[in-house]
Amino acid sequence: MPVELKGNILVTGANRGLGLELVKQLAETTGQEAHIYACSREPEGSRTEALRQLTTRHPGKITIIKLDVADEESISAAVQAVQDQIGDAGLNILINNAGIRKPALSGALSATKKNDMMEVYETNVVGPFTIAKMFLPLLKKAAQRDSSAKGSDDKTACSSAIINISTAISSIEKCPETFSAAQMYPYRISKAALNMLTRCQAEDFKTHNIVVTAIHPGWVQTEMGGENAPLTTVDSVLGMLSVISSLSNKDRGMLLDWQGNTIPW
Repeated sequence: MPVELKGNILVTGANRGLGLELVKQLAETTGQEAHIYACSREPEGSRTEALRQLTTRHPGKITIIKLDVADEESISAAVQAVQDQIGDAGLNILINNAGIRKPALSGALSATKKNDMMEVYETNVVGPFTIAKMFLPLLKKAAQRDSSAKGSDDKTACSSAIINISTAISSIEKCPETFSAAQMYPYRISKAALNMLTRCQAEDFKTHNIVVTAIHPGWVQTEMGGENAPLTTVDSVLGMLSVISSLSNKDRGMLLDWQGNTIPW
C-alpha cells in the first residue's frame, strides 16, 4: 500500500535507527506539500551527520529541530521553532520515536538500579507526555482545518495523529511468553506506561479529532535491537508507514504492530 501521508510531520529521535529511516522514507514517498521536522538532541553533533546528509539530498523537504525529550525548555523551544515555520497549517502527525533502554544488557533485576528506572521512565513516558501536551495546539489546528472536509465515522482516515513507538514486550498479557528472553525491567515497564498514556490521550483528544495510537515496530536491527534482530529498519518502517497512512478513528488507543495486527494489553 503506497504511503499517502500529507502535511507537516514531526519525528523525535530522528538522527539514527528507526527515526532516521522514518525521515528517509517520508522524504522519499510524500508529496511536495509534505514537510518533515526531524528532531535531534544535538543537530550539529557527529551522531546527526547522517540526518544532515539526508537533509542535503532532499532540499526544502526536511527541517532539523533541536529537541531533548527529557528537557521541558528544549521541548518548548522546539514547539516555537515548528510554529514559526508552519503558521496556521498545524501539525498533522507527531511520531514519538525517541526512547532509551537501560541498563545496556539484559535489564535483569540484579543489574537494574533506581536511576535506570527513573531515567528510562523520564525519557520513554514523561517525554512523550510533555511533547504531546505542548504540541497539542498545533495538532488541533491541523485537525480543525480538515474536519469540515471529512466525516467522522470509524473508517475515515485521520488528518491529525500521535504515534507512540511502543513494543510487544510492553504487553502485560504476553509477559509470561516474553520475560525470560528479555527481562529489561525499566524498558518494558516504561513502555507499558506509554501504552496507558496512549489510551488516556486517545480519550482526551478524541473531541479534537486527533487519533492517538501505539505501534510496535518489531524486533529491528538497530543499536538498541542488535544485529541478531530479524527485521531491517527499511522493512519495519515500510510497514509502520503503511499502518500510519491507514489509521482511522477505530484505531484510537490501540497497540498495533508494524503489520497492523492488534497486540493485547
